[in-house]
Amino acid sequence: EHRIPLTEQMLALLEVMKPISGHRDFVFPSDRDPKKPCNSQTANMALKRMGFAGRLVSHGLRSLASTTLNEQGFDPDLVEAALAHVDDNQVRSAYNRTDYLERRKPMMCWWS
Repeated sequence: EHRIPLTEQMLALLEVMKPISGHRDFVFPSDRDPKKPCNSQTANMALKRMGFAGRLVSHGLRSLASTTLNEQGFDPDLVEAALAHVDDNQVRSAYNRTDYLERRKPMMCWWS
């Protein structure tokens, strides 16, 4: 389970999205079955339609977030948790089960 602290800006954006998504359970529902989320390639297809083909993919936005947040001096553990990355250190990941939700809030507000 990946939890995300929602900022005031994000909550406002979700309100804007409600009528667009048809008040469904998913902000970005599947075109074929609105009871399911869109698939992993939907964002890439949207970027292509916007003219970013060959220049940007959705995973690049995650890279941008990681780089920017680290450059701004945020705790690397918080950045990794925000990106839902799994710690490569098996011992540490076995013992450290936190998602740093409360500590991530200021970082997510800054990013918003």
